[in-house]
Amino acid sequence: MIWSLFKIVLFVVLVAAVTYGAGYVIEAGGEVRIALGAMEFSLTPLAAMVVLVLILLAGWLLFRISGLLVATFRFLNGDETAISRYFDRNRERRGFEALADGLMALASGEGKVAMAKAARAEKYLGRPDLTLLLSAQAAEMNGETQAAQAHYKKLLGDDRTRFVGVQGILKQKLAEGDTDTALKLAEKAFALRPRHEGTLDTLFGLQSEKADWKGARETLAAKLKAKVLPRDVHTRRDAVLALAEAREKLEAGEIENGKVAALQANRLSPDLIPAAVLAAEMYGLDSSYRNAAKVIRKAWSVQPHPDLAAAFAEISPDETPEARLARFQPLLKLKPEDAESRLLAAELAIAAGDFGAARDGIGNLAETDPTIRSLTVMAAIERGEGAPDNVVRGWLARALSAPRGNQWTCTKCRHVHSTWVPVCENCAGFDTLSWLPAPAPAENAQAAAAMLPLIVGALTEQKAPEPEEPVVPEPEPEVEDVPEAEPAKPARKDFAGRMAETSDDMDGIVGDPYVIADHAVKQT
Repeated sequence: MIWSLFKIVLFVVLVAAVTYGAGYVIEAGGEVRIALGAMEFSLTPLAAMVVLVLILLAGWLLFRISGLLVATFRFLNGDETAISRYFDRNRERRGFEALADGLMALASGEGKVAMAKAARAEKYLGRPDLTLLLSAQAAEMNGETQAAQAHYKKLLGDDRTRFVGVQGILKQKLAEGDTDTALKLAEKAFALRPRHEGTLDTLFGLQSEKADWKGARETLAAKLKAKVLPRDVHTRRDAVLALAEAREKLEAGEIENGKVAALQANRLSPDLIPAAVLAAEMYGLDSSYRNAAKVIRKAWSVQPHPDLAAAFAEISPDETPEARLARFQPLLKLKPEDAESRLLAAELAIAAGDFGAARDGIGNLAETDPTIRSLTVMAAIERGEGAPDNVVRGWLARALSAPRGNQWTCTKCRHVHSTWVPVCENCAGFDTLSWLPAPAPAENAQAAAAMLPLIVGALTEQKAPEPEEPVVPEPEPEVEDVPEAEPAKPARKDFAGRMAETSDDMDGIVGDPYVIADHAVKQT
């Protein structure tokens, strides 16, 4: 505001000064004589001033024209001049316009247009660090992988663009499935940018997929240092990696190193069930059964699991079923209402021949949460108590189509694993397995429909009619026909095998419910 006012006042003062000067010259009178050789000119003061201004203007024009001629000569000679700078600015403007149009075309999915604009931008700009990336991405969009790779390789020659070039080739190798080359490129990218989050994620995923647990732990530490991973997540994943490393060392015969890694995994994440099981086994090697039991109890208090029960049973493998049932009581009391605790209590009671306690232990679990395991246990209880075959048959028929219960299920793709693994076998997700209800496979219904007549026939065959009672023939033959009853006995064994296959967690604790029930019937 003040500056604008100052300029207005200055303009008024200058106009007033010029007006005053012109008036003074006009009023002064006299003349100005200019002699050029034999010529003499007489001018009034005002005319002399006009001539002076014209002479100055002509001199200025002559100076500018001479400068233009000199610049033209230098331009033609290849020197940098105002003319060359004008053309350079014009080319740069066109180049950046082409680059902007190429980026817009790339974002719009127009790969061919983007490639044409990238070539035009390269022609005008001569800046490969700006245009090569656009050309590479446009070539990828058009499916020209070789051309894209050639552009990415050119980026490797400049320190400023080397990382981008490595990243581009890395993505191509991942898309091609060449994980070996991709791992080397990821390591190179990590060396260039050790704090880049995307590179750290890619490198960690490849190392986990290749079972390079030591390298994965180093990458995980780098992620924590780069502050791209919360500390609690780092601790959990480090425990998983330590557990995987422990398994690898134990398989290689490095018992001591494997023991150290297993105990470290359990220390980092006490609620990681496989780590607790392996740590208990390692304590068992040193006959440190108290520490083994402590580890199992701590994990059981978070989430009861059949593997923990099996590890707890291995602490004293030669004890009687009654002694085992008594020893398990403190463990069962940690989470008495959990489904796993109730199933385990029932299985231990069945093994001890106490079917009443088994029924009390399982309670109404078969009704509130019916699974293959709970329904099979109920069938074993009914058989052990001497229930009619039609009752046992009902439980087994329900078990055929019942859910499998909790399994190691990937939370990312819902793939079911028979045992815990650090990396999902289906989607390669790291630490995605949780003990969750497994989705029922599509073939379960067909298998149930095919096996139900066999089970019915097997149980009917065991219920033979008494000699003194006359056999009244039915109007239509049913499942009691001889041709259908012949394959019944092996069919029951197949069903028992299927149950054991589905519920591996019962092995070593209870066993086959049929065997237990038969043994109990013989005792009674």
